Amino acid sequence: MIQIDRRHLRETLADLVRIPSINPDLVPGAGGEREIAEAIAARLRTTPGITVELQDAGGGRPNVIAIVGEGSGRRLMLNGHVDTVGVAGMADPFSARVEDDRLYGRGAFDMKGSLASMIVLLEAIARAGEFPGQLIATFVVDEEYASIGTQAICREIDRWRPDAALVLEPTDLNIGVAHKGFVWAEIVTRGRAAHGSDFRAGVDAIAHMGRVLVELERLGADLLARTPHRYVGPPSIHASLISGGQELSSYPEECRLQIERRTVPGETAAQVEAELQAILDRLSAEDDQFNAALTMGVVREPFEISEDAEIVRVLGRAVERELGQEPVVYGGFGWMDSALLAAAGVPTAIFGPSGEGAHALVEWSDLASLEAVTRVIARVAYDFCGM
Repeated sequence: MIQIDRRHLRETLADLVRIPSINPDLVPGAGGEREIAEAIAARLRTTPGITVELQDAGGGRPNVIAIVGEGSGRRLMLNGHVDTVGVAGMADPFSARVEDDRLYGRGAFDMKGSLASMIVLLEAIARAGEFPGQLIATFVVDEEYASIGTQAICREIDRWRPDAALVLEPTDLNIGVAHKGFVWAEIVTRGRAAHGSDFRAGVDAIAHMGRVLVELERLGADLLARTPHRYVGPPSIHASLISGGQELSSYPEECRLQIERRTVPGETAAQVEAELQAILDRLSAEDDQFNAALTMGVVREPFEISEDAEIVRVLGRAVERELGQEPVVYGGFGWMDSALLAAAGVPTAIFGPSGEGAHALVEWSDLASLEAVTRVIARVAYDFCGM
C-alpha cells in the first residue's frame, strides 16, 4: 500500500484554498472555477502515469478528469466539486491559515480538503507503479448551484464505465448511504388591480396567497408527522421567497411564492406536484375569484444505496482496517451529486473528512481526518479495483 504524507496533504489543500473558485451563478461577477481547474490539471500533468483532460461542462466551465492505472481490474470513480459559495463577511477567506491542526479558509471543508486527497492519492498511485484497475477522479464545477459538472460526467458515463463511485463530501469519517432530494416550485395568485378605495373592483392577490400559505403550513405539519425515513427523517416544505403588489394605494394584481419541498427516498416530483395542485384546486373550488397557477422548477432526486451494496461493504472494511473503528452508516440532509451518479447507474457511496463551517463565515478542515480519509480511500481503491 502507498504512504500518505500529511504535510503534503496540508500544502496541497492550502494551494487550493488560496485560489478563489466562487460559483458565478451564486455571486454574479465571480471568477468561477477555471483558475482552480487549470491549476489542478497542470499539477497532475507533471506526474507520469496520470492522464488528464478538461471537459467543458457548459459555458466554458471546465471539469478536470484524471485517470491513473492500466490494470485489468475494476474501475472506481471519485467525485468532488471545485466550486464554493461566496465570501461576503469572511475575514481572510483565502489565507489558508493553519492553527491547531485545522486549515481555515473558504472551501477548506466544503470541499477542497477532499480535492487535496484526490490529488495526493492520484500522484501516489502513479508513483507506486502497478495498480490493479483504474481510478477515475472527477473534479467538477457547479455543485453549489445546478450541478452542471456532474451532469456532464453522467452524460458521458459510458466512456469510463465505472463499477462504483465515491462522492467525497465531508461526512466526519462516516459512510453516507442516503440523502434528501428537493423540488422547487412557484405559485402565482392573480388578483385584479384597482384603486385602493375601490373595494368592489379590486381583488387582493396577496390575501389570496395568504390562503395558500395557511394550506402549506398544514401540509408541512402533515409531512413532519409521517413515518420518518430511517436515515434522513421526514420530508418537509417551506415558503422560501414571496413578492407581490404594485404600490400602497392599489389592490395587488399578482403575488408570487417560491417553495422548496425536501423529498425523501421513495418520493417523486410527480407526487409533490399533485400535493400542491390539490391545494390550489381546493381553494379554487371554495371561491370562484381565487385564481392561482403552479409551475414546477428544478428537481433533484433523493439518494439511497443499500448497506449491503459492495462499495459500501468495501468502504466499511477499509474504515475498520485503516482507522481501527467500527464504521458508522448514516444519511445526510443536504442534496449531493451522488444522486446523479446513482441515477446514471453507478453504485455510489459518500465518504469524507471532518471540519466545520460549510457556507459559514468561519470554515476549516481537520487535517488529521484528511489524512485518515486519504488512507481509507487508498485502501478502497486497491481492494475494490483488485477484486
